[in-house]
Amino acid sequence: MEMKSRIQEKFKLLYGTEGDLFSSAGRINLIGEHTDYNGGYVFPGAIDKGIIIEIRLNGTDKVHAYSLDYDEYVEFGLNEEDKPQQSWARYIFGVCRETMKRGGKVEGFDTVFAGDVPLGAGLSSSAALESTFAYALNYLFNNMIDKFELAKIGQSTEHNYCGVNCGIMDQFASIFGKKGSLIRLNCKTLEYKYFPFDPEAAGYKLVLIDSCVKHELASSAYNKRRQSCENACAAIKKNHPDVEFLSDAKRVWLDEVRDQIPEEDFLRAEYVIGEVQRVLDVCDALERGDYETVGEMMYETHFGLSRLYEVSCEELDFLNKLARKCDVTGSRVMGGGFGGCTINLVRKDLYDSFISTATTQFTEKFGHAPKVYDVVISDGARKIE
Repeated sequence: MEMKSRIQEKFKLLYGTEGDLFSSAGRINLIGEHTDYNGGYVFPGAIDKGIIIEIRLNGTDKVHAYSLDYDEYVEFGLNEEDKPQQSWARYIFGVCRETMKRGGKVEGFDTVFAGDVPLGAGLSSSAALESTFAYALNYLFNNMIDKFELAKIGQSTEHNYCGVNCGIMDQFASIFGKKGSLIRLNCKTLEYKYFPFDPEAAGYKLVLIDSCVKHELASSAYNKRRQSCENACAAIKKNHPDVEFLSDAKRVWLDEVRDQIPEEDFLRAEYVIGEVQRVLDVCDALERGDYETVGEMMYETHFGLSRLYEVSCEELDFLNKLARKCDVTGSRVMGGGFGGCTINLVRKDLYDSFISTATTQFTEKFGHAPKVYDVVISDGARKIE
């Protein structure tokens, strides 16, 4: 049974009635990795995998929530001290609280939800969950909160109720996603622009290959790299006071301070400054319909993430090299690194042989098969009619 029908069946069983259906999406990021906290550009899009909720106001001050995926039911109030124990329920509670902090009305409701965003693959299932509830509550209570603020409600939920100090990209893509378009977002100014992205029409497919590994380094390494970027930025700022973020700096300005900062900090900054430019180059290439250049930039990003930023791992480097051997147009590690997925732009005529080769050779080398997810760029948060 499809996900929507399963949700509706469970909702009727639990609450004896019907509610409204809302959905939001997970996301991919085509290019622009580790640029967000450096004030640079990212280039995400919403995907055809996400969260669906059914929801109905219940006239009380309590939330009754059921997760189909966890097969778990929770009730909680709407005051700060009512925070639920279950981690999945905290996302919903956090969205309620953050909406109320912004002057929005929230009262009790009944809900059932489920998702088909693969967990642990770096596709932001949590942002999809936050965005669906933020959008639904805004609609049901007619709170008139704008879309930017809905994205920030999701981000603040992560910060204040889930212990994750994330940037704005994931929630932004989930709220603003548009079928057939990627979004170039300036993380410093929050200016954004849609770019048409239809690889199928140009003879390509976009596919994720999930290594199904997550190395433990991730969080401590992330903080170290962030510190390196801030160190390099501070050194540049002494010569160029207008530099607020590393994304403001020119490459030659980084060369000026090379002997004043550790080599590690220099390499991290070199990657970021190059990556900010690559996002702009990819946008220009897409406007020309030049997918070959898009692909080449993806390979350059992987090289930078692997050698300069050092957030790749053996499994991801293996998949990237294999993509080159199979004449895949573009391939790179996607997300924070140290595991997760590669994102691959593949010509349709090479798709089957690439997937077969990658699955076979990866399994032989690492003892387990990777997972394969085809990706279609889709709409973000919305009401399902």
